[in-house]
Amino acid sequence: MSAVKSPPAAAASPSTSRPRARKPAWPEPGSLTSPAERASFGKAARGLIPREDHAAFDLPYDRSDPVDLLELQGQTRVRELVPVRYGRMLASPFAYFRGAALPMASDLASTPVTGMTVQACGDAHLSNFGVFGSPERRLVFDINDFDETLPGAWEWDVKRLAASIEIAGRENGFSQKQRRKAVLAAVRRYRDAMRDFAGMTSLDVWYAHLDLDQMYADLKSSIGGRLRRKLDQGLVKARTKDSMQALTKLTTVVDGRPRIVADPPLIVPAADLAGEEGTADFQAMIWGLLASYRRTLREDAAELLGRYQVADLARKVVGVGSVGTRCWILLLLGGGQTDPLFLQVKEAERSVLSEFAGPSQYDNHGQRVVIGQRFTQAASDVFLGWVRVEEGIDGRPHDYYTRQLRDWKLSAEIQGMPPDWMRRYAGFCGWTLARAHARTGDRCAIAGYLGSSDVFDEAVAEFAASYADQNERDYAELAEAAKSGRITVQAGL
Repeated sequence: MSAVKSPPAAAASPSTSRPRARKPAWPEPGSLTSPAERASFGKAARGLIPREDHAAFDLPYDRSDPVDLLELQGQTRVRELVPVRYGRMLASPFAYFRGAALPMASDLASTPVTGMTVQACGDAHLSNFGVFGSPERRLVFDINDFDETLPGAWEWDVKRLAASIEIAGRENGFSQKQRRKAVLAAVRRYRDAMRDFAGMTSLDVWYAHLDLDQMYADLKSSIGGRLRRKLDQGLVKARTKDSMQALTKLTTVVDGRPRIVADPPLIVPAADLAGEEGTADFQAMIWGLLASYRRTLREDAAELLGRYQVADLARKVVGVGSVGTRCWILLLLGGGQTDPLFLQVKEAERSVLSEFAGPSQYDNHGQRVVIGQRFTQAASDVFLGWVRVEEGIDGRPHDYYTRQLRDWKLSAEIQGMPPDWMRRYAGFCGWTLARAHARTGDRCAIAGYLGSSDVFDEAVAEFAASYADQNERDYAELAEAAKSGRITVQAGL
């Protein structure tokens, strides 16, 4: 695959009118043919954007108020769920950071960038990496959230990951030295991996994946007996997280048929939302949407989906930053109640990067998410597809992407993670992020820019510490907004 082209410039707006960081003028894709030429060009970019400059975090005079940005996002979300989002974000500074992708994207827009574009994750924090099942039925480790994906600056992803490590380390009570080691481990692994990828063929980069057995052995070497057992139990449990387990946990039998159990406001069956009179029309709409969704799948997956019939549908609250977006769980049955398939149908809105990196080339934001995920993941869910609802329950169009609800998914428990374990885990995340960027950007140029020294690593570690300080101030500002009544909060959900 060729490098992702740079997106068009965003239209001027109050939040983007501030002076931007300098960017070198990059040649047209394909004009530099050899890896050595591309690496040389990347190295030359240091003259315009010194690697030391990435330590800087200077707030612009017209910085957007973070609470304003969060309230702006809330305007397009399910109104009664927005207080749940605020409640989850106020659980801790790290929880706030998870939900504050837009405020950080706004802040990153004024930081130095080289102009080398990749398919950016857009929300590359520690909790958005994890284990899941590949179509070949093996456990893989990868980025697992692409709601904000868009072609953009590779530096933005690296800095969001680094800041998340610093913030999580503070929450876990790590010393400054322990936190810095963990941040440096992630950035160094990113840099080393990018240099390795620069020496590989494009096919080898495309097929590269993290060896989960080696990752498992590395983690176990850094922890004691209790945590080793917990790790073993987590990997065993991951293989049980499938549609059959979801059927047992989320449904009950009514008139001989499984029905999703209501747990408002977190889980609300479609019948409760549409009312008895609207249920038939709603189900007919779902059938039509499934037909449209099937056309976005590979032919073999579409054929497999055709063997299932819709049994029930419910709205389900997920995540922290995603709370308030429309997210559905769809129960389908194959040959009987022992052949279930649970799909998650999650709303995709405009990426938080779009105002600063340019709009998506895809009209459907569900398609934007799916294509970005397919570009960057080593293996993706066979049921990954997209659909547009032209007229939802609220009478407005909405874009969605669809995937399996539970497919051997396992996320690391960041809270309480020991320092040595976080340092190793951060390194795995750094390698994985580099692999994603190497697949879609000019890996030779980025590697040439990064070089063999730790100059960039140290600079990003400085940035991460500064941004963690700002995150704490923004968290306090959200807490004050809740205290003053400016925002409504529903905690404990």
